[in-house]
This record gives sequence, structure tokens and C-alpha cells, in this order.
Amino acid sequence: MNEVRLSGGVITYEDSGGDGPVVVLLHGVAMDGSLWRHVVAGLGDGVRCVVPTLPLGGHRRPMEPDADLTVLGVARLVAEFLEALRLDDVTLVMSDWGGAQALVADGRADRIGRLVITSCEAFDNYPPGLPGRNLATLAKLPGGLEFAFTLLRLKRARRLPMTWGWMTKRPVPVAVMDGWFRPLWASEEIRRDLRTYVLGVPPKSELLRWSEELCTFDRPALVIWATEDRVMPLDHGRRLAELLPRGRLVEVADSYTLLPEDRPDALVEHIAAFLAETAA
Repeated sequence: MNEVRLSGGVITYEDSGGDGPVVVLLHGVAMDGSLWRHVVAGLGDGVRCVVPTLPLGGHRRPMEPDADLTVLGVARLVAEFLEALRLDDVTLVMSDWGGAQALVADGRADRIGRLVITSCEAFDNYPPGLPGRNLATLAKLPGGLEFAFTLLRLKRARRLPMTWGWMTKRPVPVAVMDGWFRPLWASEEIRRDLRTYVLGVPPKSELLRWSEELCTFDRPALVIWATEDRVMPLDHGRRLAELLPRGRLVEVADSYTLLPEDRPDALVEHIAAFLAETAA
């Protein structure tokens, strides 16, 4: 595990190395980079995979107390991360977290050569669906996040629709999910960071403006959406693909939101084909 110090604190990341095209893979709330383990393995040695753990609850080191961890603030940390590692012409891939819209709207997409958006927050679906709204409600209550993630020590609670039951069709391995939640179990500062993000959603008008700004991203883009998604509407995937001037949509069956868990095979196939098609 590598680390880099940014303005808001230390970000850890994994880097497969190599001379192939650079693919940066971003996870969502209360997860870490291990979400992409199957995709990284499937893409193999021909691709350099860089996988940061964002300050969204699964991070091990708290950020600075005054760090901007709103949606836009985390998007700016991603841009700063790319700059710090001197990564250019990257293929930016995201799941669950919808920060691509904010990056483009904020004029910080110059290091992004290709964009891959899998089922994620979009338009005004922040916080997303029933799990997101449940998390936002708890974040507003004193001790709410501590209660929520203490409950998630119970394996049965993880499959409830209001927690993770609508995020994946198949249960995430216990050891992987324990790794995601352990920082939130152990650290009030990590819970503080997550609370800041969850409550740092801008007004609906700003969210919609971010999405509309995708029409300015004139580089290759691929939208991959789960047809059975219960949290991120399939129509959002279609609309995003239409907004992107060089975008197209691929629909993937037999998956809920977290395609890297439910259908990593499909993601590997489509990302590899996308890289080959746009290599020139």
C-alpha cells in the first residue's frame, strides 16, 4: 500500500505498476479500494491500475479536521491525487460515487483521457436510493453513524434493503466487508469524515448543473449500468450516455449497483474492449 499527502490529508492507494494505459478506479461510500480486486486481476499486466481509497468511510487515516469532504471537495482531492502522482491521459472509472460530474463541472478533468461511469450517483440522486437516504438520516442524529455501523457487525443486517441488500445481488465476502467497516467501528474521526461527506450534498440545482456539464467532456466515455439496479435508476445511465458527446451505454444484467462485486467479468470485458477501441 502506497500513500500520498494531499491538502486534506493522506490518501493511501494501490498501484499495479507497468507501462500499460493508466486506469484509476474509484469506489463509493463506506468501501475501500478492495472493491476493485477482481477487476484489477482481470485486466492483468497490460494495464496499470491505480486504486486510491477515498475518504468516504473506508479510509484508515482520518483526514485533517478542516478538510473539505463535501462531494465537490472529494472530487477536487481526486484531481489533486492525479496531479500528485503525475498521471496523465488516465481512464477514470467509478462505481457508486458520482464525482465525475463534479470534476468536469469544476474544470478539473484535464488529466482524464477516458471516462468510465458504472452505476453511480447522478443528477439529483444524492444520497442515492433507500440506502443513501437511510445513511443521511442517521448522519444527522447524534451517534447515528456509530449505531448504524455497529448494527452492521451483524451479518444478517447487511442484507437489509436499507443497508447493503440492494447494493449487491450476492453477499460481499464477510472478510471484505469487515475491512470496509473496520475504520468506522474503530474511529470517531473516520465517522466524522463520513458524516461530513454525507451531509455535504449541494442543492438540487447544483447537482443537476454538474450532470449537464458532462456535455463539455469531448473525450471517449463509456457508461456501464446494471439493468436490475434498485438504487441507481437505469434511466440515469441512459441519460448520462446521451449527455456525453462521445459516450455510449452498455447495460449489464444479473447485477445490482456494485458491478465490481456482482459482475466483475462484464466490467473487465467492457473496459478492456473500450481501451482497445480508443487506444489510437
